[in-house]
Amino acid sequence: MMPAEFETPKYAQIEKERRFLVDRCPDLSQHDYRAIEDLYVTGSRLRARAITFSDARPPEFKFCKKYPSDSTTSQPIVNIYLTAEEYELLSQLPGNRVRKRRYRREFEGMVYSIDVFEGALSGLILSEVEAGSGETLMALAPPPWSCLEITDDAFFRGGTLAGIGAVELQAKISSLRR
Repeated sequence: MMPAEFETPKYAQIEKERRFLVDRCPDLSQHDYRAIEDLYVTGSRLRARAITFSDARPPEFKFCKKYPSDSTTSQPIVNIYLTAEEYELLSQLPGNRVRKRRYRREFEGMVYSIDVFEGALSGLILSEVEAGSGETLMALAPPPWSCLEITDDAFFRGGTLAGIGAVELQAKISSLRR
């Protein structure tokens, strides 16, 4: 349900996903990945994303907005694909950056992404899964590499992670393992 002051934009898609903290990461050394750099633009819900593929495909660039939602599993999202020049222009906006490698693994017929973070967030590994319906999403079993579902924890959203350092991250993870 959207707050009254927000309407789902005409071209938005509803993203239905669950997220998990990973503690037993599967061996990813032989898997292709996407190197992702996100810029979370200060004072907004906007994100500029650059994606570089390990299999040498051409890079992709996106500008994204996630809209507020009362649901932690379903959120309206709009993506605009950009040229390299458009991305370069938008990447100059003020904000915080996050770098990660995204791998894809299957579990029980569903594709899960595994995000291995870099930089100040090094050591953090998250997994997420998307589904076409809320019922399907909620029926999914957590993947065997996860230790805790964090879908409802705003700390682990990209915009929040972009603004924290290693000390805050370690304190949060330590608090979850108590």
